[in-house]
Amino acid sequence: MQAPNPPLILIFGPFDPSGSSSLPADAVTCGALGAHALSTITSIHVQDTTGIEEIQTVGSELIDDQARCLLEDMPVQAIKIGPLYTSESVSVLAQIAADYSKLPLMLHLTPLPDEALLDDNDTEDALHAIFELLLPQTDIVFVDHALANQWQSHGLLPQSDTDKAAASLLEFGATWVLSSGSPVRPGYLSTLLQGPDNQTFSWPAPPRVERLVDADGPLACAITAELARGRNAPEAVEIALNTSARLALSWFQPGMGHRLLNRAAS
Repeated sequence: MQAPNPPLILIFGPFDPSGSSSLPADAVTCGALGAHALSTITSIHVQDTTGIEEIQTVGSELIDDQARCLLEDMPVQAIKIGPLYTSESVSVLAQIAADYSKLPLMLHLTPLPDEALLDDNDTEDALHAIFELLLPQTDIVFVDHALANQWQSHGLLPQSDTDKAAASLLEFGATWVLSSGSPVRPGYLSTLLQGPDNQTFSWPAPPRVERLVDADGPLACAITAELARGRNAPEAVEIALNTSARLALSWFQPGMGHRLLNRAAS
């Protein structure tokens, strides 16, 4: 019996062979959340649970071919973008986003890798390209609070009028900025959404599990799935926080390194 189509999400990101993050992990997460993930590989990692040993980037032409082949075949309903390591890959994604501007776009910002893993590609150049080319087209940019503040303190984000990293991301043109791990008071964290006209929404965040890979990954996928279902940003985040919570509570440790989320947990 043919079933109704689940939400179709096009995900751009690295191939992590350990299944701990990025494309393989996102595909499992989307399936657990009732969505279907389409994938465009932007780089290939040599990686295990202890960390990344090497990164091979994919050429911009091949990234473009992968994505447009899928977009021309299926009614994609939302786009999620993960780690990008070259300004060339950012540029081609910015053009795709412009060509499909009606699709909601979720951008999940993550820490920059060691440039020694990337054959001398300048990751800071790629980050600046993300700010300049992708943020103006982004519906929700999702970033860890401490990471954004670190970028600002290192001069990668400009100082804003309010001296807050999220405000800088909004000034680049993002519609909404979602910050995980935002401190409320000692010992208490929140997930903070900031957007147009100084709109702010806050939800309590549970304590974080130590040495857990891609702890925010399930939430990023869940938000993208809700955007694909036609929710606005505050609704999408609130629903996604509830639907992804069970995935964030279950983890295992299959190797000698970090703990992995059990993304198929029921």
